[in-house]
Amino acid sequence: MEISLHWLIIGFLGQLFFSARFILQWIYSEINKKSIIPLGFWFFSILGGLTLLVYAIHRKDPVFIMGQATGLFIYARNLYFINKQHKIDLDLRNILKSIKLFFKDLMSLITKKN
Repeated sequence: MEISLHWLIIGFLGQLFFSARFILQWIYSEINKKSIIPLGFWFFSILGGLTLLVYAIHRKDPVFIMGQATGLFIYARNLYFINKQHKIDLDLRNILKSIKLFFKDLMSLITKKN
């Protein structure tokens, strides 16, 4: 099956989102010197899983489709439990504030290492 550049970009974008969750988790764990799974991990999981599911559907790959669909259910369920426990505020301002804080923490970690 020949794959167009458009679909190749979507596939790699999904993989990038999916990989970003592990990078995010690793950085937060390094900053806090213990294993932490930040809320963003689950959002990157959903974003990456959804993008990869679209790609898998386009590729008509039932194994890939089943894996991504199952993962999306699990990620959404984890967010449901987190929201039930902590009442997540998904207001755009709070999300942007969290992203800004993440990059501030990242820069702090980078400058601390040097």
